[in-house]
Amino acid sequence: MAETDAKAKMNEITEKLEQGIRDLFDSEKYKTYLRTMSKFHNYSFNNTLLIAMQRPDASLVAGYEAWKKNFDRYVKKGSKGIKIISPVKVKIEVDDENSEKEGAKKTIEVTKFKVATVFDVSDTEGKELPTIGVNQLQGEVERFNQITKAIHEIAKVPIEYRDIEGGAKGFYSQKDNKIVVQQDMAQAQTLKTLIHELAHSILHGKPDKEKNEEMPSKDRRTKEVEAESVAYAVCQYFGIDTSDYSFGYIAGWSSNKELDELKSSMQLIRRTASSIISDLNTELAMGEVSKEVDAINYESIATDAVEIEALADKKPSVLDQLKEKFLGKDKGIFSKKKDEPSI
Repeated sequence: MAETDAKAKMNEITEKLEQGIRDLFDSEKYKTYLRTMSKFHNYSFNNTLLIAMQRPDASLVAGYEAWKKNFDRYVKKGSKGIKIISPVKVKIEVDDENSEKEGAKKTIEVTKFKVATVFDVSDTEGKELPTIGVNQLQGEVERFNQITKAIHEIAKVPIEYRDIEGGAKGFYSQKDNKIVVQQDMAQAQTLKTLIHELAHSILHGKPDKEKNEEMPSKDRRTKEVEAESVAYAVCQYFGIDTSDYSFGYIAGWSSNKELDELKSSMQLIRRTASSIISDLNTELAMGEVSKEVDAINYESIATDAVEIEALADKKPSVLDQLKEKFLGKDKGIFSKKKDEPSI
């Protein structure tokens, strides 16, 4: 019965997530956002890997001139660019084999590749880009310390907190196999980010070579939709509303209004969220037991135990037993009569 209730609750949470994103897609704000996003280049899989390796926290990237021309933004002085491979069309002369004229040439266009430099949005300044409601979460969270500790316990990779350049709130590095979270954020944002990156480490982390695991190849859109959806579901379960952040984030990474990434991954999202919730509940329960054990006054118990043991070991001697039997009573050969002198 409990398993059925948990499954029903998880379905309710993910259905709420899907509806919230659909409502956002229908807004005028989202249409403006799409018009702007359409100007960004759709990078190849290889270039996406190159970007992720050099800047794991990169979100929107474009070339130096593209930032100026398309977005009225300018690359900050001293910014370190991201190197990618860029195809370029060049014209060259070759022999015209179809010509009857000896030595005839023709011009053809071929594709060559060169190293190009692009910059993340965090390396630029200027006109604000439109957003779709990805608002940083604020406020405190009930049992924040306990839940955070539980996340650290169930995570199979190290977690560190530090300042992250570029404004990212966190990232999971597959290369270093660790989670990094921006320090000093609000409790709600910190927990949401922790769970988001935990989901990345579980779903998109390094395969376990000993178990011959193979991670399926997924594009970044799908990975981000999966991780944020898991974070939303887990946070909702623990009473943390992240819709102001999660709806816009997932919509921003979705390729279309049909939510293809979300739908194709829904079973995986539900299963992963349920697993994390179960593990966290186990750790939280163990934490409560540990607190109760820590509250026990062992020194007092030890003292009481010694006293009880001493009383248990204090048996009357043979002489004491004889005195009690004979001298304590007015009879027997050892009894004394009143005013009778001692022998």
